Amino acid sequence: MKDQCLKHNICPMAIAHELISGKWKILILWYLSYQTLRFSDIKRRTPQITQKMLTTQLRSLEEDGLICRTVYPVIPPKVEYSLTEIGHKIIPVLEALHSFGGNYLNEKFKNIPMDEEKDD
Repeated sequence: MKDQCLKHNICPMAIAHELISGKWKILILWYLSYQTLRFSDIKRRTPQITQKMLTTQLRSLEEDGLICRTVYPVIPPKVEYSLTEIGHKIIPVLEALHSFGGNYLNEKFKNIPMDEEKDD
């Protein structure tokens, strides 16, 4: 691994971190790993994100070549987002993060009983 850092004069982990850092990028990529989505579909899946922030995150992912923005010349305008070929290569990383998150939750809450409905 150290050889790649020396070869490129930057650590690949730093590049990967830069590409997916941002509060919403990982979720956006995760949602796009299933299917092509319109802006409103992504917004609906992440209701906490502002429209401006979603636009910023999508532009950044597009500039980095992880997603593709397709504009259709219709009225009203139709814009769709999908993963690029290189964007698809991040899916195993996202799946590993998802698996880790599930395992973490299971471990953290393994001794805490689920809320049961109380009989009144």
